[in-house]
Amino acid sequence: MTHITTPDVIQITPTRMDFQFNNVPRHWVFDDAFSTHFLGTLSTLFPVGERFFVDSVRQLREHAPDKAAQKDISGFIGQEAMHSLEHVSLNNMLEAKGLPALRAEKFTLGLLNLGRRMLSKRQQLAITVALEHFTAIIANRLLSDTTIMNGLAEEMRPVWMWHAIEETEHKAVAFDLYKSVPGNSYAERIVFQVFATVILAAVVSAFQLQFLYRDKSLFSPKTWAFGLNKLFGFNGVISGLIPEYLDYFKRDFHPWEHENSALVAYWRDKLNAIATPVPMNGRARTQAA
Repeated sequence: MTHITTPDVIQITPTRMDFQFNNVPRHWVFDDAFSTHFLGTLSTLFPVGERFFVDSVRQLREHAPDKAAQKDISGFIGQEAMHSLEHVSLNNMLEAKGLPALRAEKFTLGLLNLGRRMLSKRQQLAITVALEHFTAIIANRLLSDTTIMNGLAEEMRPVWMWHAIEETEHKAVAFDLYKSVPGNSYAERIVFQVFATVILAAVVSAFQLQFLYRDKSLFSPKTWAFGLNKLFGFNGVISGLIPEYLDYFKRDFHPWEHENSALVAYWRDKLNAIATPVPMNGRARTQAA
């Protein structure tokens, strides 16, 4: 395969938004409890998860091959830090609605701290690379399927749009750094992808069930039928990710073989129409999507 790099049109630049989560409806994805609590559970993982990503990249950034790679790493760290802050706010909103968002955060932090103690720095980076593949393909699905973006409530659409754009922009940073770290291997990359997949699926499933229980939707056949079909049915939000997920297992895989920079430009224009980045100590101005 021809050597693949991040497209020149992609700029990995952190932006602070400070979205406000006021008057968010009870079910803000497809007006459906199952889909809402799936995405809400993912949100609970982001604050501590993205701090882990930042730490794993920062502690090995000396292996970046050139100034351009160092610049991308700085952009990655800045973007992930901003994502973490926004999802803290989002998770506080979920907690205020009676959902166990902070419990999920605390449990995830415990898992990641265990990884920090037991895994080498390179292995921690391999975990980051694996999980960044998940965020990249989910982001691509959000940006490429307008029915999903339109299925988000107006109050929630901007934060997920912004997050998906920036996850796409920096999707190869951790991967490229890992490939530059001495001792990296295809086998290690695959082993930790399988490991990360199992743990992620278990954690998300466990806390989604708790969210559904708190929402009094756990035993609703209608909720399960609609949600499972929407997420895991034919070309569902998650089942539709399988081909891109499996690409990771190719020996010569690179995140930018899925060239979707045009989607970034398209959705940046959409985002600029509904939310304006502000200085790091300011507040974002958002309007109806």
